[in-house]
Amino acid sequence: MLRTRVLTALLLIPLALAAIFLLEPRAFALGGALLLLVGSWEFHRLAALKPLPWGGVLETLQGAILVVLLVHWDDWTASPVTPFALACLAWGLMFLQLARFSPGVPPGRAYQAAGFLNALVVITTGWAALAWLRMEPSGQWWLFLVLLTIWAADVGAYFTGRAFGGARLAPRISPGKTWAGFWGGLASAAVITVAAGVFMPGIEAAPWQLALLGAVTAVASVGGDLFISMHKRTVGLKDTGRIFPGHGGLLDRVDSLMAGAPFFALVKLLMGI
Repeated sequence: MLRTRVLTALLLIPLALAAIFLLEPRAFALGGALLLLVGSWEFHRLAALKPLPWGGVLETLQGAILVVLLVHWDDWTASPVTPFALACLAWGLMFLQLARFSPGVPPGRAYQAAGFLNALVVITTGWAALAWLRMEPSGQWWLFLVLLTIWAADVGAYFTGRAFGGARLAPRISPGKTWAGFWGGLASAAVITVAAGVFMPGIEAAPWQLALLGAVTAVASVGGDLFISMHKRTVGLKDTGRIFPGHGGLLDRVDSLMAGAPFFALVKLLMGI
């Protein structure tokens, strides 16, 4: 299993970097929208919805939202602080569901309705942030930086958690996560964001700004990971799908990114960098 995971990662990372650096911004936005529709389809299982009709309804509505955002790109990006502030507010409200999670409670209609809305927020806000970052001046480097931040948080949390253990962060949702891992991931993200950001072309920001950007993004990314884990635990799924051998589904790979990217974009805007 570990060998399969490593081989899959070695294939996915170059593909992701090629998409960031070789595709034109509009092509990246369109390609990202098509890819994330896979995640939208996966979400119907997390929301305990039947493929037909509700999985189809969710997929159709999600596709329509992304098309509208693409067609009216100049309108909603003219003042991007507002849409990204609303996106982060929506994520904040969804994070409140983590505190209310009760293991063993079967999903009912209220859960299904919330899951339907959650799916739309996760895919729409994550895509919007990534596409907007790519459209920015030096956008490919900003996008690469947000990926490095997320990866650093994930790797840092894994190793510090294994090294120090201690109190669990969210035992009812993800028993393997610890507070030591959380703080280790946050510190790793801040350090890597600063170290990478100061050397990347076109990124003009003070070290403290980059550190804050990395720390906020790392915290949000942990919330995104736990949020998808909560859904998987509720419906009894180990993975969101089987698209990536050894890695599960698309949402298994991008859960942290979907949450972290809108906060990365908002903090970047608020600091004027």
